[in-house]
Amino acid sequence: MEVTTIFQAFNNIYFAIFALFCFKLLIKISLALLTHFYIVKGNRKEAARIAEEIYGSWADRSPLHEAAFQGRLLSLKTLMAQGFNVNIVTIDRVSALHEACLGGHVACAKVLLEYGARVNAVTVDGVTPLFNACCSGSAACVNMLLEHGARPQWENHYASPIHEAAKRGHRECMEILIANDVDMDQEDPQHGTPLYVACMNQRTDCVKKLLELGASVDLGKRLDTPLHAAARKSSAEIVNLLTDYGASLTCRNSECKCALDLAVPNSSIERALLLREGPPRLSQLCRLCIRKCLGRSCLYVVHKLHLPEQLKNFLLFR
Repeated sequence: MEVTTIFQAFNNIYFAIFALFCFKLLIKISLALLTHFYIVKGNRKEAARIAEEIYGSWADRSPLHEAAFQGRLLSLKTLMAQGFNVNIVTIDRVSALHEACLGGHVACAKVLLEYGARVNAVTVDGVTPLFNACCSGSAACVNMLLEHGARPQWENHYASPIHEAAKRGHRECMEILIANDVDMDQEDPQHGTPLYVACMNQRTDCVKKLLELGASVDLGKRLDTPLHAAARKSSAEIVNLLTDYGASLTCRNSECKCALDLAVPNSSIERALLLREGPPRLSQLCRLCIRKCLGRSCLYVVHKLHLPEQLKNFLLFR
């Protein structure tokens, strides 16, 4: 008897969900027909108002969102010509521009911006179109958004584009952001610095580029350094890169452990770290000292020094 009662209760729940779905579908179809009627009559302003009513109140995503996400440029232009609000958002405040950038559709993003899409629109999760462009790895989208006034760096409670680029290994996007004065040592409370994020996700190209551009080698996530992350992730190549750039082997994290303590016994990481123990070579000390004096301009200044080409390559780790 009890099992039958539970079964009936579940049936009632499913019936209620189905009835609600049918009701919303009926409303949506009715309003869509009404919108079409106003478009045919030439009243695009009223059509736009009703379209916003449909897709702002009764649905989570509008046709504009779908067209932008799928990269359907002609459909996007048609919808906007019919009166769709370019800045219509979902319940989570996701705009069509967010979707275009997430899909890496630069042509769609450009059209949306030309029609007045908000370049710095923020979702409830603190995500901007620029963040989504870095997520997709579209350097063209990143450049275009910046040209249209996108903020390259936000406060800590917003999702950070440079951290996302480093996480996904999109080096070109990361370089564009740095060229636009983004702080490459910005420490996100949740993820740490971009260098730390790149080490955690074993993005060797991003690690190398950040170090070349002058990222602080020992700044990570609170007391955890990038070297800790590389040792934890068993990445010998990144360990060697970090130590070449002067990473400290003696730094201890919140658990009072150094990078060697985190290495798997008898692993390539442990061997790499043991080889770097003890005082560094004089040539290495000189290189690090010169680079420190030159600062972050090192990559661009070394070529102007009156030094043999071999010595310039040595200073640039080439």
